[in-house]
Amino acid sequence: MVKTVVVKFASLLAAGACAAGMAGTAAAQETKIALGMSGWTGFAPLSLADKAGIFKKNGVDVELKMIPQKDRHLALASGAIQCAATTVETHVAWNANGVPIVQIFQMDKSYGADGLAVRNDVKGFADLKGKTIGVSAPGTAPYFGLAWMLNKNGMTLKDVKLVSLEPQPAAQAFVAGQNDAAMTYEPYLSTVRANPTAGKILATTLDYPMVMDTVGCAPTWLKANAKAAQALTQSYFEALDMIKADPAKANELMGSAVKQSGEQFAKSSAYLRWQDKAANQKFFAGELTSFMKEATPILLEAGVIRKAPEDFTATFDASFVK
Repeated sequence: MVKTVVVKFASLLAAGACAAGMAGTAAAQETKIALGMSGWTGFAPLSLADKAGIFKKNGVDVELKMIPQKDRHLALASGAIQCAATTVETHVAWNANGVPIVQIFQMDKSYGADGLAVRNDVKGFADLKGKTIGVSAPGTAPYFGLAWMLNKNGMTLKDVKLVSLEPQPAAQAFVAGQNDAAMTYEPYLSTVRANPTAGKILATTLDYPMVMDTVGCAPTWLKANAKAAQALTQSYFEALDMIKADPAKANELMGSAVKQSGEQFAKSSAYLRWQDKAANQKFFAGELTSFMKEATPILLEAGVIRKAPEDFTATFDASFVK
């Protein structure tokens, strides 16, 4: 009789332990995040965090979805993704156009990784009047970059003819002899660098520093998943640590995401700077708001937005980089 009671008691303990284990497993399940991005070199630390298991280690199950920049806000609005990597002025445009998103950390700044390729006979921006330029759709970084460069040279998009091409085909078409110019970015800008007979690069973000990328998330999701957002941010910084500690392996992993060798990737990434925590803190302290305010009139002039955002502070949350 005593033996039976002991067996039953042991069985109950085992069942309880099993149930507790199942509950613990459920509690420890990784939060799922679908994040929209592209093959832009500056986003590569996200690919590294994925491929190196950094996301998983930090308790988030991140699905990186390759979505053209012109469509990323639609995916965000539909709930197909919860977060997105894109340029700062694009965050401004999405918020102004009714797709709220809150920036939580900065990824990169372009130092020559975005540029305008032109034929060799073009001496300056004035020579582009009436010329055909391959550039992605309104609401994208290349479109804004072109508008910005023209604006700084006393011109507008109305002074040129636009052909809608995404960055990779824009570069390929230009090298193949199509169009008079192309606005593109790395790794595709290097296609132009490698074919000097096709043309030259008139200007890059070294001349016009206006391309900087941040990761943002839908505000309702962010409020409900602050820990996951913090883990996402931390994973980015840990990916930067890995790049410093083991650049060869990191470049190989990041390059594989865009069909480049580690060496090829290292060359294209030399044209940008990833932003660590200290740089992020400085950026969110004032530089971000200043840039958004400067970008807004150009977005209005280019017809990307119809009215300026009412409150720039609603477009970011600096608490994740403190």
